[in-house]
Amino acid sequence: MADVFVHESSYVDEGCVIGDGTKIWHFSHIMSGARLGRRCNIGQNVVISPGVVIGDNVKIQNNVSVYDNVTLEDDVFCGPSMVFTNVYNPRSAVTRKDEYRDTLVRRGATLGANCTIVCGVTIGEHAFIGAGSVVNRDVPAFALMVGVPARRIGWMSRYGERLALPADGSGEAKCPHTDDRYVLRDGACTLVTK
Repeated sequence: MADVFVHESSYVDEGCVIGDGTKIWHFSHIMSGARLGRRCNIGQNVVISPGVVIGDNVKIQNNVSVYDNVTLEDDVFCGPSMVFTNVYNPRSAVTRKDEYRDTLVRRGATLGANCTIVCGVTIGEHAFIGAGSVVNRDVPAFALMVGVPARRIGWMSRYGERLALPADGSGEAKCPHTDDRYVLRDGACTLVTK
């Protein structure tokens, strides 16, 4: 773990893989078997369970628990106090560790403060989940999702700017910051490569 900062109040169990340049702040716990990429920032009071895979340049803000069977690809942002689950129907008196469901958060997605990601879903690349939303189904790439349960109200660019596209239907728009061009067709938004 060369070039890794771990605050003295945090615990990093034996058997973790932590990439260079990663910082782990106050009162956090990285459990054995977790894999964290390079240049990640792990905020205060974060728990990362065994078997979790985290890509490069991931930001996990304060008070987030990343449970077994969660994978975060590169450049994912997890807002303060957002929630992952890993069992669909938990009961204290019933052991369901063999029923964990996989959750995948694709590259560049943003999970807003206090949102909840119900296990077993895939969040598409560069999707944006609004603060306090509850995601209980797959989310397409670049989708802007809000509410309980979360519904798509629009589309976001890679840069994090809202695109001038309808929630449904078809159209074309440019990111107001980068001029990247996006096309919406058949419920899918794609970045047009040059």
